Amino acid sequence: MLELSTVIKELRTELTKAMKSADGEQLQFGVGPIELEVTMAVTREASLNGKVKFWVLETGADAKMSDAQTHRVKLTLTPEVKGSTKEEDRSPYISGLGQEGER
Repeated sequence: MLELSTVIKELRTELTKAMKSADGEQLQFGVGPIELEVTMAVTREASLNGKVKFWVLETGADAKMSDAQTHRVKLTLTPEVKGSTKEEDRSPYISGLGQEGER
C-alpha cells in the first residue's frame, strides 16, 4: 500500500522529468487536467487522536485489506508551473522520447 501523498508526489516527479526533457524540443505537448483513478483503503488508527489514513492499493492488495473499507476515488489534477506570471505560461509542456515501461 502507498499513501495518497506518495502517489501524487511520484506523479509530480514524473511530469517534472518529462517537462525538463522538453527543453529544446521542437514538438511539445501541453498538459491538461489529469484524471487519476485509484482504489483506496481508509483506515483509522486506534490511538487517542484517531488519525484517518488514505492508502492507495497496489495490484492484488485488496485481499490483504479485508478489515478496511475500500473506495474507488477519481481525482482531477490541473498542473501549473509555479511562479508563472502570464496565464498562458502556467500550463506545463512535456516532450521527449518515451522511457521503458511507459504507456
